[in-house]
Amino acid sequence: MSQSNTYVIGDIQGCYEGLRRILDKVKFNPDSDTLLAVGDLVARGEDSLSTLRFLKSLGNGFSSVLGNHDLHLLSVINGLRKAKKSDKLNPLLKANDLQELTDWLRQFPLVKHIAPNTIMVHAGLYPQWSIDEAVSLSDEVSKVLRADNYAEFLSDMYGNEPNRWDNDLQGKKRLRFIVNACTRMRFIENINVLDFEHKSHPSAVANSVNSSLQPWFTVDNLKLDKNDRVVFGHWAALSGQTQKHQFIGLDTGYVWGQSMTMLNLNSNELIQIDA
Repeated sequence: MSQSNTYVIGDIQGCYEGLRRILDKVKFNPDSDTLLAVGDLVARGEDSLSTLRFLKSLGNGFSSVLGNHDLHLLSVINGLRKAKKSDKLNPLLKANDLQELTDWLRQFPLVKHIAPNTIMVHAGLYPQWSIDEAVSLSDEVSKVLRADNYAEFLSDMYGNEPNRWDNDLQGKKRLRFIVNACTRMRFIENINVLDFEHKSHPSAVANSVNSSLQPWFTVDNLKLDKNDRVVFGHWAALSGQTQKHQFIGLDTGYVWGQSMTMLNLNSNELIQIDA
């Protein structure tokens, strides 16, 4: 009997052909292996519909966290936002199984434990939160997303404020911050203020006028034990370069012509294919 493996894949973004190629490279066996994803399953790639159908077909052998593109898709489906032409979502939006795929997608959390002391989250771990706190806050959002009236939440989800966490935040402001921290965060400004403007490599920002910005994973006093790990995506310009073993970045820009990256959680080996 062959050994079963658990893989965590970076942002797929509807790149169905690349997804199948990297799974073929590791001889992924859907009967015994497990595939996890750090979010942004859809948009910008050539075939978001086939991507979702395939991932859903894996049943309990697949799980994900939600990324900003996944949440945006839910907003588009509910008529709250318009689809961008560059996202190439038309075939998915016209699919006869769209409702089924939608209900499947919104069951996924923002933060998920994937191994002892290891979580995956699309954008990262907000500096004021421990791993357990992040999972608990993710549960608050999941409770709303899984409800029948979830579209009401999506209508309040957009916006950059509040940009700093306060335990006393309530209602839509609290949920919006949790979503933004988990799906949009890259840089932190001053004392744990989310910056939504900059998306480039940290070296580009370090040489700019605003030197107070720093990647979330370099903030002092992160609430992590030395054995805790955060597996994330979202930041293509980073190319996975965190320089810290506790933070594993898996978005390496496949949809932008770079590479697709997958982590073997059993061996800690990184597997890549070029676009």
